[in-house]
Amino acid sequence: MNTLDALKTRRSVRAYKPDAVPAELIDRILEAGTFAPTGMGRQSPIIVAITNKEVRDRLAKINAAVMDAEDDPFYGAPVVLVVLARKDVPTRVYDGSLVMGNLLNAAHELGLGSCWIHRAKEEFETPEGAAILAELGIDASEYEGIGNCILGYADGPEPEAAPRKDDYVYRIV
Repeated sequence: MNTLDALKTRRSVRAYKPDAVPAELIDRILEAGTFAPTGMGRQSPIIVAITNKEVRDRLAKINAAVMDAEDDPFYGAPVVLVVLARKDVPTRVYDGSLVMGNLLNAAHELGLGSCWIHRAKEEFETPEGAAILAELGIDASEYEGIGNCILGYADGPEPEAAPRKDDYVYRIV
């Protein structure tokens, strides 16, 4: 699959099989994330790879509470790649968003489903979220959550792309 085909065919997956994702695939996706462009090459983002079901479920509960819900906001995906970025870097949201894009596209390239799940910022502003980071030696006060990239094997076909809107691109020639 070439890059343009991958970009045109990747879709957000919202139903996952419980099957574990091989560490080799996760490592390749993580590597793709680390090669995302960042403002002035500062590499402000970090990625927390969660495959431990207990920690994944703790994070899902925090995320659901942010939106006052009880359903699994990670749609059963067994892997969550959390992207955070240093709060003292002005381009942190852009940097982290590019990392998220690389993670999502790399997952598709490797035959996995993925979806960007929001509320990472709010997750790690809670004492419970900060505790998860503290267990890794990360000071939550120094980082802002950018997004959660959920990964796994799709449980069903990926949805079709919606038609692109007519006024998406304007040209100045």
